Formats: sequence, C-alpha cells, structure tokens
Amino acid sequence: MIDKEKIQAFVEGALADTDCYLTDLTVSSDNDIVVEIDSTGMIDIDFCSALSRRIEEEFSRDEEDYTLEVGSAGLTSPFKVRRQWEKNIGNDIEVVLKGGKKLLGRLVSLTEDAFVLQTEEKVKKEGMKRPVLERLDMEIPFADVKRASYDLKF
Repeated sequence: MIDKEKIQAFVEGALADTDCYLTDLTVSSDNDIVVEIDSTGMIDIDFCSALSRRIEEEFSRDEEDYTLEVGSAGLTSPFKVRRQWEKNIGNDIEVVLKGGKKLLGRLVSLTEDAFVLQTEEKVKKEGMKRPVLERLDMEIPFADVKRASYDLKF
C-alpha cells in the first residue's frame, strides 16, 4: 500500500510556494489516491494536471500501481481545514451543528476554538405590532460543527 504520509509531505512541499494548500488526501486499500486542494484565488485544471504529473514523477507506478485524482475543493465542499475558514471571512456560509440545527449567516471572525456567525432573526419588540429583523452575532465553537460550507443561496 502507498504511504499516505509520504504523498502528503510531497504535495504540501509542491504547494509551498503557491497560494494553494492541501484540504484532503485519501488513499484507499486499492491504492486509489484522491488529492483535494484549495486556494486563496482560483485553481484551474492546468494547475491540477501539473500537480498530478509531479506526483506521478515522484511515485513510480512501476514500484506500486495506483490511480490518482487531483482536484480542487468545490464551492459547496465542506470546510476541512482552517485556511478554508480564513478564506471565507466576510462570506455567507451554511453551518450544520452536531445537533442537526442549520444556520445561515456571515462568517465574521475566527478565534482559536470558535467562530462568529452574524445572522438575522425576527424579533418581536415590546410595543411594536410586527417583528423586526435584528442582527445577532453568535459565537460557535468548532467542536459543535458537523459541517460548514460556502452558501451560494444566502
């Protein structure tokens, strides 16, 4: 079986002088390798192809046969690494908490263990006939998050 740590170290080294970073790497028991990268900018297919060729040059298929897929994290892919959270500060995101509650809002800031999500909620104020929209800043621990991704619909 192909050594996942060696591939990971190689990919991280290959991406070191770029604005790209590794978000996920899987190696199945059948040696199917999937490399997922993201960037602060855009990633085109030529970049993915070049990275794929570099991996194939470094890890010979003559020594151990494998399949390789290199791609970018899609817009709706869940956040897997901190740099994806950092990249999306100021953007609208969708968060699903471990309890199943779904939240939509703007990612305002990050701390070491949590993030602040700005949401709008209808609140009935005393003396008013109709509820009004009020902005709420919610601090949510990363430990409570089941899934978070960029929200295209918000």
